[in-house]
Amino acid sequence: MGSTHAPVDLSSEYAADFRAHQRTLRLGAMTVWPSTVQPLLSRRTAKLVRCSDPGTYNLTLVLEGTARASWDDREAEYRPYDLHSQNSWQPCTVQVGQNDQIVRCVGVEIPRNLVALPRNSADRAIGRPLSAREGVGALLAGFLTRLIADTSAYRATDGPRLGAVLGDLVSALFAHTLDSGRELSPEAHRRTLTLSVRSFIGRNLHDPDLTPSTVAAAHNVSTSYLYRLFQDENVTIGALIRRERLERARRDLADPAQHGVPVHEIAARWGFTHHSAFTRAFRAAHGTSPSDYRQARHQPTSIPERASGGTPTGSADQVM
Repeated sequence: MGSTHAPVDLSSEYAADFRAHQRTLRLGAMTVWPSTVQPLLSRRTAKLVRCSDPGTYNLTLVLEGTARASWDDREAEYRPYDLHSQNSWQPCTVQVGQNDQIVRCVGVEIPRNLVALPRNSADRAIGRPLSAREGVGALLAGFLTRLIADTSAYRATDGPRLGAVLGDLVSALFAHTLDSGRELSPEAHRRTLTLSVRSFIGRNLHDPDLTPSTVAAAHNVSTSYLYRLFQDENVTIGALIRRERLERARRDLADPAQHGVPVHEIAARWGFTHHSAFTRAFRAAHGTSPSDYRQARHQPTSIPERASGGTPTGSADQVM
């Protein structure tokens, strides 16, 4: 770690038998690294900053364990689903874990020119309390945890696109922290709002009152603006809600563990208040009734799984 592009000095009481695991995902110009480590002390001193400064912002999402950071005259403590932020040109000391505690975290490195905020604004966000339990922070945490869970489906060409999404989320989090969302570029604001809308819909599919109007109100935009937001995706908000509800219901119907749950209960679970309307919508989407679909899925030879056409082309270290 002392010879990287942003060198740090590491020390640990467990140095004689130190255990750690880290993966690296390269998303275009950005890097994500999930790590599991024993307690350690990381120092990026003024001397190391002078040796090499790549000009990056760095965020660390704590998933398990605790950490403490200090820089200038400030200190901060971090618990699960807190976010630590720092930049590469400012000395900082971070104590990761304590008392035999194993710490799991996800780090993010993003070049400062890819943060869609004026530099002086982004700098003011560094060191401020950042929570990943709600709002934009929760969106970022959800993106990172899903990203690292399974990279087998990603291709090399997905890297830059995923990096663009990550950059927008980091920019939006900084802007939210500073209450300066108007400083985001229009493109970054639209992409972040789209992600927020999708996340909101996914969390509220069970609510029969989930409509385009309630989605718009929850995001402080007009219904007409919400429709325009999704024009490029060739789907209306109402159709998106219906499609997601049907997909969740389909998964439950195909789940052997839920074979005894009545169809109408599964429909109600995902926001369908009228069984007949659910049946019509399901038949239109899948060409069969919910009951017949369930029966066929529980007969292994009736609807065979599609054979894979090949092996994934990417891995955790190949998402470039």
